[in-house]
Amino acid sequence: MAKVYVIGTMDTKGEELRFAADCVRRAGADPLLVDVGTAKPSAGADVAAAEVALHHPEGASVVLGLSDRGKAVAGMAEALTRWLGARNDIGAVLGLGGSGNTALVTAAMRALPIGVPKLMVSTVASGNVAPYVGPADIAMMYSVVDVAGINGISRLVLANAAHAAAGMALHTPPAAGAAEKPGIGMTMFGVTTACITMLREALDATHECYVFHATGAGGQSMEKLADSGLVSALIDITTTEVPDFLFGGVFPCTEDRFGSAIRTKLPYVGSVGAVDMVNFGAKDTVPQKFAGRNLYVHNPQVTLMRTTPEENRAIGKFIVERLNRMEGPVRFLLPLGGVSAIDVPGMPFHDPEADRALFDTIRAGFQPAANRRLIEVDAAINDRAFVDAVLAAFREIA
Repeated sequence: MAKVYVIGTMDTKGEELRFAADCVRRAGADPLLVDVGTAKPSAGADVAAAEVALHHPEGASVVLGLSDRGKAVAGMAEALTRWLGARNDIGAVLGLGGSGNTALVTAAMRALPIGVPKLMVSTVASGNVAPYVGPADIAMMYSVVDVAGINGISRLVLANAAHAAAGMALHTPPAAGAAEKPGIGMTMFGVTTACITMLREALDATHECYVFHATGAGGQSMEKLADSGLVSALIDITTTEVPDFLFGGVFPCTEDRFGSAIRTKLPYVGSVGAVDMVNFGAKDTVPQKFAGRNLYVHNPQVTLMRTTPEENRAIGKFIVERLNRMEGPVRFLLPLGGVSAIDVPGMPFHDPEADRALFDTIRAGFQPAANRRLIEVDAAINDRAFVDAVLAAFREIA
């Protein structure tokens, strides 16, 4: 039977962890109590902290018994990530704790494939949980009271969490890979919606189309699915998270953008959708250094800043360097008529000089290969002609 991994620091949360494990057992599932405490040895766990710590690449000495708690927690997080990744009997992962244990356990959770149940009971779950959840399907449950003893409130919250984890372990849904149609990851933004809608309508009969809003977490989530083996190809038309990463926008990718295509060698069709903009919040949140720039108020909460020729050269360099490292089948398309709905003649971000800087940088840096082609389309990104070119490229390689 797949197990429910109940994970926490036994030296400070032993009573609560044992209670949760007992609840899992009474619900009919098989708990495995894992200690990740770094301060002192504790008894009562099925897996001792020392065993987990041995999976750190530098050994247990960089995890246990350190005076620097931050380093110890970071070391244990890396050790737990490697230890969990080697297990083949995970039915669900249940973590309990405060800010330190939340950071520790969710780091390991994020490395697990999409679809493996992950539930974190935490004192920080009512705040901004983005750093803990990232692109993963982690469920955060607010502990209400601190995880500090069993009382009338914690008993209810911890029991509900344990029963939820047990239920997920006992009732596994069909895997995404079991779908009749292969899945495709797609990226979309408001200003590329028309393009993605036409693509989705053309492909729905033969593929499951998973569309991700390119808001930083969206692109990361798509790449997480690719790394988890849950998509068969990527149609990554909207790469707007790159300018936000490079120039301080609110929807940034990470340095690992495009990394999943490099690692998995999946068929990849990409473009430069919405790289004409950097995203900020309300207009009064735009940094003062950008006050003189071409700003467009998309709505009261979102202000867009047009990227300059210099910025577009940096964007093109970032993208093309990663395209050249892809060893799977790759088609990258340049929409010469405009990269977004507002980068066409008569619209506020129409700037042929900036687009030319982007296209020229990609042209100059792109390394054609048997698996890799650059395709130029004399159309804007939301035009039917561009959509047809994307479909032809996709069908050629997928």
